[in-house]
Amino acid sequence: MMRSAIVGLAVAFLPGFAPVQAQPGGSIFDDPVVRTEVSEGLDRLYNMEFEAAARRFEHIAQRYPEHPGGPFLEALNVWWKILPDLSDETHDAAFYAAMEEVIERSDRLLKQDPDAFDAMFFKGAALGFRGRLRSNRGEWLKAARDGLRAMDYVLDVVKREPDVADYAFGKGMYDYYAVAIPEKYPLLKPLMIFFPDGDRERGIESLRRTVRDGQFIRTEAAYFLLQIYYLFENDFGQSIEYATWLRERYPGNSFFHTIEGRIYARWGRWRHAIPVFEEVYARHTAGQTGYNASLAGQALFFMARGRMAYGEYEAALPHLDALQEPAIREAVDYPFITMGRLYAGMAHDALGRRDQAVASYREALTTKDWSNAHERARRYLEMPYGQ
Repeated sequence: MMRSAIVGLAVAFLPGFAPVQAQPGGSIFDDPVVRTEVSEGLDRLYNMEFEAAARRFEHIAQRYPEHPGGPFLEALNVWWKILPDLSDETHDAAFYAAMEEVIERSDRLLKQDPDAFDAMFFKGAALGFRGRLRSNRGEWLKAARDGLRAMDYVLDVVKREPDVADYAFGKGMYDYYAVAIPEKYPLLKPLMIFFPDGDRERGIESLRRTVRDGQFIRTEAAYFLLQIYYLFENDFGQSIEYATWLRERYPGNSFFHTIEGRIYARWGRWRHAIPVFEEVYARHTAGQTGYNASLAGQALFFMARGRMAYGEYEAALPHLDALQEPAIREAVDYPFITMGRLYAGMAHDALGRRDQAVASYREALTTKDWSNAHERARRYLEMPYGQ
């Protein structure tokens, strides 16, 4: 599941830091024009300025029309359109097609030179990112196969340049998740027999080193440290530190924006969380790029939860009602709908509106269950919430 993400990101941003012999004359990343375009393009991409990023990446594709770097950067642009709403599969075909082109071009280079470094890491990157999306789509075996095929490239790069902070990212990712993933998801333990052992603390230190001393992939390292502290280490103080780092650098990134709010919410810091989600929802209403209906639904849910945490039940209900609007309901993940109906019933009960509460609990029971919501709804149907 996460392993393909590890491999994909470990390889994806490695080029551009040391001379390599991928083709006659060296790597395209020996070209200062390419280095500049990649750097500026990635900054635009992380800020969700997709057209500006695409223009910079297109310069590289035109300059090196047969190289796998062009379609890889094209696919990366598509990936950041997918990431804020993984339930939306409309960009999948374009993403897979671009990554397949990367693999085919890499294979042609490898036929000319089996040691072509550009070809190896771009092929590994394509396999890793493809596996990452396949894991999101529940295609576990295909994802694992892609991850295995890409792993050799990641480890080879680290062996060649162990002192470069950016290269430490790939090994750091692997070291951490090789331990953390099977602990969190025991069903994946059998897959670990195919992979080398990891080291949790060494992995974290390598990622910190990349954030501190790296160049092109500091952003990815900061994002994964955020996720590690948020999802695996339960250290919300460290997690919000990296969220703040990302938000300051990329204020237009809806994905980082929403994650910031979710960290505060899980931490119980509602007075910080509510304003974040209010801004996320306002940007959605204004039509800002990246602030889609799925993220708007999350914002509505957490705004309501925050109001309820302070006993502001009347203020919570408009957010929960807006969560039922067709465009939002269709886009947002089902747990927000299920829990939204449950919390609407609880809010009505707290306000003494038993008929509305009963109707909301019954609606919750018609949705897919999540986190014992159905059991709670049935309990509150028998005895009103708060009594």
